[in-house]
Amino acid sequence: MGKIIKTGYTFDDVLLVPNKSEVLPGDVNLGTMLTRKIKLNIPLISASMDTVTESDMAIAMAREGGIGMIHKNMSIQRQAEEVDRVKRQENGVITNPFHLAPDNSVKEADELMARYRISGVPITVEGKLVGIITNRDLVFETNFDQPISNLMTSENLITGKVGTTLEEAKQILKKNKIEKLPLVDDDNNLMGLITIKDIEKIRLFPNAAKDSVGRLLCGAAVGVTADMMERVAALVEANVDVITVDTAHGHSKGVGEAVKLVKKTYPELQVIAGNIATAEAAEFLIEAGADAIKVGIGPGAICTTRVVAGVGVPQVTAVMDCSEVGRVHGVPVIADGGLKYSGDIVKALAAGASTVMMGSMLAGCEEAPGESVIFQGRSYKVYRGMGSLGAMNAGSSDRYFQKEAKKFVPEGVEGRVDYKGYVADTIFQITGGIRSGMGYLGSPTIEVLCDTASFVVQTSAGLKESHPHDISIT
Repeated sequence: MGKIIKTGYTFDDVLLVPNKSEVLPGDVNLGTMLTRKIKLNIPLISASMDTVTESDMAIAMAREGGIGMIHKNMSIQRQAEEVDRVKRQENGVITNPFHLAPDNSVKEADELMARYRISGVPITVEGKLVGIITNRDLVFETNFDQPISNLMTSENLITGKVGTTLEEAKQILKKNKIEKLPLVDDDNNLMGLITIKDIEKIRLFPNAAKDSVGRLLCGAAVGVTADMMERVAALVEANVDVITVDTAHGHSKGVGEAVKLVKKTYPELQVIAGNIATAEAAEFLIEAGADAIKVGIGPGAICTTRVVAGVGVPQVTAVMDCSEVGRVHGVPVIADGGLKYSGDIVKALAAGASTVMMGSMLAGCEEAPGESVIFQGRSYKVYRGMGSLGAMNAGSSDRYFQKEAKKFVPEGVEGRVDYKGYVADTIFQITGGIRSGMGYLGSPTIEVLCDTASFVVQTSAGLKESHPHDISIT
């Protein structure tokens, strides 16, 4: 028969005990490890949900120092394109720039620039640079069927040599009053591109999370499906930094085998696996080769797993149990779900998580792909769980092991959240709260927070006392 193992606690059940501190919030370092090898500048991830993260959200998150996980409720090709768009959004030096031929149509150039939001395209013949076309060349143009050669700039092209630094490129761009500097070798082969926009973005987003060549970090989700490796291959081709093997129950044979297969095929690719809620599950996924483990079964605002299936572990307890195992093996833990306030994030980090994954806290942002709606004069965005009927019909049924089912048993709901404006403003408030919490605990880093924090269990009266009370908020 079943037995009671222990009491489980979630965020509202506990508070952090303040410590003597010499740490000001502004002095806190929020850098942390996402996986064994990938470092973020803030401990925040946008969830791989179809109303939370596509390329716009992933770009915004990476610019703030976090990362976005692009959801998998789309075709393989489109998901790879979303990743590619993120990876091409910012570059130190673009090492594989888009290029067209002189006989391509102006329409093709216009479509390429619109799709990737770029303002110009180098023109090559057998790899050699022969010209460049920009959106300024298309102003007032009406004949989009003519060849690019009629409009491109081909004479007196300003170029740089391979190895040109960003500072050198900046001076060349300034001197010649141009926005793009193609990089060529001694035989005039196109080898790269530096743009003034990329140089400017480095100044505007100094905390951005980037890979080793200066591109924004980007992750993507895959499911345990027949076409999983085809999807992984396309994502790797698009230069994805990390994938998450996305299931509702990570402590299962299929997930373990999937992680092993991906790591065997792509040893350098970072793999996150989940979701789990026990120490045994953490050992299982780490043994399979996971580079990070994602913790959370049923805590999300739109998740009904705990009431439909009766399964789960309260999130603070789950994070603590899994983190003990993760720390032994040097594998970071991601706390996924149940977060309502920035204080909950501080609690998750103190419980042992290296990062947190957010859904409802970001779903109302402008960059979230959820539909915008107006209800009773207020603006909202649609938000749904990946276990909801709508999401499962769109392709997420494999996450809940119902791929072949004729009828679905939903483990999530659909609804709406308040419109919040841009991601940058939301992240500013969240990180400000995290910094404040770490200041109270005297923790200059997330590692120190985890090592020194202590919790107190609060009563229902304590929870009531913790929130604004005995006042009409205006």
